[in-house]
Amino acid sequence: MTSSEDLARRVRDVSRLTGEFVLRSGRTATEYFDKYQFEADPELLDQLAERMAVLIPEGTEVLAGLEMGGIAVVTALARHAKLPTAFVRKQAKQYGTARLSEGAEVAGRRVLVVEDVVTSGGQVVISTGELRKLGAHVDHALCVIDRQEGGAQALAADGITLRALLTREDLS
Repeated sequence: MTSSEDLARRVRDVSRLTGEFVLRSGRTATEYFDKYQFEADPELLDQLAERMAVLIPEGTEVLAGLEMGGIAVVTALARHAKLPTAFVRKQAKQYGTARLSEGAEVAGRRVLVVEDVVTSGGQVVISTGELRKLGAHVDHALCVIDRQEGGAQALAADGITLRALLTREDLS
């Protein structure tokens, strides 16, 4: 098994960019983690998922990956956790099933929201609210990288505990 330090180094090496970047939160950053680089590497993604599996809260019944980056992560994670998976859209599609959440049923079940990178926590809060409207019981979220820019605090204010495999500090 790869050490935590080696795993952090690999993620940093493949995904850390410097420059000027506008984040989803609207903030400007001089450092950006291109999550698609570690999500596109099957070996690295599998190692991340293996490590994340031990962070899943006891009693979790469904893993819910958020569109788009959380989908790759949750799919790899489900292989290790042996839990059913839901794929959560940013908004319900207007055709076909017209559902916000596809895959495993979330109503009445303990759901863990899975995301790739958390900065402000905004999308996790929005998606958790929508999942709760569908009857899901959500009180935890799990991410690969917590940028440590207030996301955990924003989620806590909404009754969600954030667990992260890696933090910005780990990737410095």
